Amino acid sequence: MTVRTIEHLIAGGTAGGPSSGGGRSGDVFDPNSGEIQARVTLGTQADLDRAVAAAQKAQPGWAATNPQRRARVMFEFKRLVEVNMDELARLLSSEHGKVIADSKGDIQRGLEVIEFCCGIPHILKGEYTQGAGPGIDVYSMRQPLGIGAGITPFNFPAMIPLWMSGVAIATGNAFILKPSERDPSVPVRLGELFLEAGLPEGIFQVVHGDKEMVDAILDHPAISAVSFVGSSDIAHYVYRRGVEAGKRVQAMGGAKNHGIVMPDADLDQVVADLSGAAFGSAGERCMALPVVVPVGEKTAIALREKLIPAIAALRVGVSTDNDAHYGPVVNAAHRSRIENWIQTGVDEGAELVVDGRGFELQGHEKGFFIGPSLFDHVTTEMSAYKEEIFGPVLQIVRARDFEEAVRLPSEHQYGNGVAIFTRNGHAAREFAARVNVGMVGINVPIPVPVAYHTFGGWKRSAFGDTNQHGMEGVKFWTKVKTITQRWPDGSALPAMAEDGGPARNNDAFVIPTMG
Repeated sequence: MTVRTIEHLIAGGTAGGPSSGGGRSGDVFDPNSGEIQARVTLGTQADLDRAVAAAQKAQPGWAATNPQRRARVMFEFKRLVEVNMDELARLLSSEHGKVIADSKGDIQRGLEVIEFCCGIPHILKGEYTQGAGPGIDVYSMRQPLGIGAGITPFNFPAMIPLWMSGVAIATGNAFILKPSERDPSVPVRLGELFLEAGLPEGIFQVVHGDKEMVDAILDHPAISAVSFVGSSDIAHYVYRRGVEAGKRVQAMGGAKNHGIVMPDADLDQVVADLSGAAFGSAGERCMALPVVVPVGEKTAIALREKLIPAIAALRVGVSTDNDAHYGPVVNAAHRSRIENWIQTGVDEGAELVVDGRGFELQGHEKGFFIGPSLFDHVTTEMSAYKEEIFGPVLQIVRARDFEEAVRLPSEHQYGNGVAIFTRNGHAAREFAARVNVGMVGINVPIPVPVAYHTFGGWKRSAFGDTNQHGMEGVKFWTKVKTITQRWPDGSALPAMAEDGGPARNNDAFVIPTMG
């Protein structure tokens, strides 16, 4: 296999090579075969400085471009992504490992934010009050911050960069993306399509790297805002360091989403939903549903009986297998991490009902595959319950009653998403109002909001006060300026005194709220 080089996208062109990053590079694997298919240049402060310089040159002109013209770039970018959907999905699957259908979903959910951004002329209209005081009008405008940056994870190499960059760019900012070094090709390709759509060079750029590049972004004085998605420990680090550097920061962390199954739920539908929500994309999703909470012993027994054959029917295959439910995980290290968590669960006393370790796919024995696993009798004291496994592992935590079902996700350290399965409207309404979690699904296993609403968790799942996309995203990537104006008519203009200076004006200005 020919090993290609993946380089930065700076000022409209790819740049990197041996002189960039001091010759450092990272391996990009094909998860289906376990082979190295590419090496990505790991950048340095100098690479970031070049990107920032290009952004500083381009951003004022882009901010001065009227919102309608910026929206036209978004329309054309959306069209180009749709035209190239198959190519992008294959490229994404080849580096991440998720099946083609999941890769297309990854891209499509990002495009939905771009669709929202196509309406930016309406979104940025601002507010206006006529006659706030005698002859006084007040209006506000949202202006871009300048240069923003995004630091994104491996599990959604299209969706999350588009969530961040779309809103940042549409509102008039320049945007520098530092994608995961594990699957960096799709972000670069998206940058190329932005240029083809008419985006000026320097407005969307991609710099590759590891912690060295992350720290350079967090410390750079010209970068005004940083958006991050990743593990909670790193999210907290990014938030703290970025805020200390005077930046606006939103940092989304990990999750341990629960699915509450009430006794009246349709168990066949619940099992079908869990098969996708817990095991789809090999569980490598912060909105996956890795914990199911049946309420009452009868519900738990019935659910377990239905889950076992459903899990046995799951097909694990290469990412290009149209019949596969999920493909390999991203690399060998992550597979080992998942297997270690499974062993931890066993050691802590949980019952391992289905063991996915040791799975091999014929003809792809070196690929990073792992079968689905199911635990029962998991308790809240177990570290395997407390921490995010981020793999195809489903845990059953039995609840005695509705109150315990509300308490379990509410008291967990993460508060990203939660779902309840029930036919009882009162129970659903009560649960949604009381549960201490940021996003709630009612008979919806993965409650990711649509693009014109907003995405964000609570507790250790999110650091910062503003969520992703929707109007919350617009607020994050802009700052408000408020103007109070008065235009006196000619009769109110002060006369000139005999010495040539202004005459005394008895109609002194009064702040509107004081008069």
